[in-house]
Amino acid sequence: MKLSEGVEQAIHCVAMLSQLSDEGVLSAAALAEFHGVKTSYLLKHLQALSGAGVLRTLPGPKGGYRLARAPQSISLLDILLAVEGPEPAFRCQEIRQRGPNPLPVKPRGPCQINAAMLRAEQAYRAELRRTSIADVLTEVAAKDEDGAIEARGCAFLAVHERRQGG
Repeated sequence: MKLSEGVEQAIHCVAMLSQLSDEGVLSAAALAEFHGVKTSYLLKHLQALSGAGVLRTLPGPKGGYRLARAPQSISLLDILLAVEGPEPAFRCQEIRQRGPNPLPVKPRGPCQINAAMLRAEQAYRAELRRTSIADVLTEVAAKDEDGAIEARGCAFLAVHERRQGG
């Protein structure tokens, strides 16, 4: 299975946004700059995440994006579904009924290939459902032995985070 680059970008952006202060937001341009991606492409995914209730969008010149929920309540599946949509990755086209030699009788049940692919998809979706952004950040922190990853993110946020409210 091949997922779009947007899934990776969205997960990284949600992880970055989880590090904001209580009043903080980041612009799409700042998120794109930090991750080395095009703002126009990233905007599409940020809007999808907002539409799915993963992010909040704050309008205005000092606006930007922030999490709509706590990091522990945002699963990797939430992000995948926001970006890719809910359709299964494998879509049976019922090719056993095509071509010069179709099955002689209309099949009564689903294609066994389709059934196997859907079971595999259910397993990977269950794992993504179990894994939150907070879990991912905990794993990153455990491997960040010298603190370089955290320092890089903190330095970027110190320059680019916008404060909302009072």
